[in-house]
Amino acid sequence: MSARADSFHVALAQINSAVGDIRANAAKIEALIGRAARERADLVVFPELALTGYPPEDLLLKPHFHDAVAIALEELASKTVGVVALVGLPERSDDVYNAVAVLAEGKLAAVYRKMSLPNYGVFDEQRYFQAGLEPGVVEVNGVKVGLTVCEDIWEPGTPATDEALAGAELIVNLSASPYESGKGLARERMLAQRARDNLATVVFCNMVGGQDELVFDGHSLIVDPRGRLIARLPQFEEAFSICAVDPSVAAAMRLQDARHRAAVRRRQMSGGEAARTLATIELDPSAPRPDPGRSIAGLMGAEEEIYAALTTGLRDYVAKNRFERVILGLSGGIDSALAALIAADALGPDHVTCVVMPSPHSSEATQTDARRIAQNLGAELLEIPIAAAMDVFDELLRPAFAGTARDTTEENLQARIRGMLLMAVSNKLGALVLTTGNKSELSVGYATLYGDMAGGFAVLGDVFKGWVYRLVRWRDGRDGHHLVPVSVIERPPSAELRPDQRDDESLPPYELLDEILAGYVEGDLDGAQLVRRGLPADEVERVIRMVDRAEYKRRQAPPGIRISAKAFGRDRRLPITNRFEG
Repeated sequence: MSARADSFHVALAQINSAVGDIRANAAKIEALIGRAARERADLVVFPELALTGYPPEDLLLKPHFHDAVAIALEELASKTVGVVALVGLPERSDDVYNAVAVLAEGKLAAVYRKMSLPNYGVFDEQRYFQAGLEPGVVEVNGVKVGLTVCEDIWEPGTPATDEALAGAELIVNLSASPYESGKGLARERMLAQRARDNLATVVFCNMVGGQDELVFDGHSLIVDPRGRLIARLPQFEEAFSICAVDPSVAAAMRLQDARHRAAVRRRQMSGGEAARTLATIELDPSAPRPDPGRSIAGLMGAEEEIYAALTTGLRDYVAKNRFERVILGLSGGIDSALAALIAADALGPDHVTCVVMPSPHSSEATQTDARRIAQNLGAELLEIPIAAAMDVFDELLRPAFAGTARDTTEENLQARIRGMLLMAVSNKLGALVLTTGNKSELSVGYATLYGDMAGGFAVLGDVFKGWVYRLVRWRDGRDGHHLVPVSVIERPPSAELRPDQRDDESLPPYELLDEILAGYVEGDLDGAQLVRRGLPADEVERVIRMVDRAEYKRRQAPPGIRISAKAFGRDRRLPITNRFEG
């Protein structure tokens, strides 16, 4: 048996991995393993699938992808000396597993395989992975460390409980837990409860950064066996921190709290072991180790957190897809104002092009506000009036439209002309077009296919209209100087596709609309349940009808940043051809 450490130094390596960029991810991991060794950590923990990024999706179906992972792992193992590293990766063996590689003293010491594979919401792990069959513990300088991956710890019980019954004083969780509003604090409370349940210190290392629609918020942490926070890393940024953990706390508490004795005895009587020890590792404890102290980052408020998620998601989508610039239509309305703010903060104003495209129905006030926003941000401003293009389309379509009255067809033409112009500038400049529609509009189909829905990334696609206003007000007052004219915030919303048009002529007031949508779209409530909540029956019926009818539009919308528990796309999957009335 190895000598027991009096204190145990754990490094949390909260990194932003790029899916498929195995070489760059491995280089980042190698550098932080080296740093952890130099700073005398016993254990350094990386996120789930850190070597490949999460989720790799159908890359996992490619044999040469797994070959590249195996080569990178072998090289990482050879560079791991003086510290134990827990690295998340896909392991190809008899099948493919979501696994933890235990690296120590220049070799692969052990592998743990994730047991609980989520297959709900945005998760699709049963498509790609086989589930592991048993819990696992590694012993490092006499300290027993239980291994889990993400979903393994969300439900009470195995594997964490079995590892604790086998004597694990630390339960480590490698995670790629996607962000949604409010989830971070709920997750922190869950982990504290798991620590109390198992009388063990819980070490949680989460991924950070954006991957297509998903954003990972970091917020890695360590909680002691009493559920008290002893380390927390920042939200939405890469971070590295070492924390000293006292393994004797768990042992002392288990002497005082004997509730697990019966479970241990039953396990012993059955002739089985709660969790197998996968490896026993001894590091050189002779070199002096300074006390690293404790770092507990603060938590963001609601508006700051959502805004950070949106900027992180946009920044990484642009960078990881190798775009240099984004372009968006700036109307002088609240939605495009918020999209422009996020783009400038995420990428820098030098990488943002705002295009003002007035029509004969555009008011001078909105156009003035649009120009002022671009100027206040320091973004490039292009002006392309569309009146002449509207005349050309009217003339081209006159024979086909003969004998019909003007209606939304002509209104939608304006949006499609603008979409076509943005895409043309995008092609010429190699810039990514950002759409500016919000979740409220996308829900009810208050958007034009191949018009304002034309683009490559929907920054606000999961942001309800009420939150658009909240985020603009928060951001505009953050730095002590105003970027958005007050008239943009106070003006009644309008698409300005006909004279004196207002959104509330076509939709319920946004406060009511958002409440109905939150229940129907995100909560899967039916009309009767919404009415019992006090919502007007006629408006509930109208909104549900609009949401259901617009499914075909949403299937053609660009991907956007997920910030809610149920976003369109990966989360909410309904058939377009569907006669069920909800």
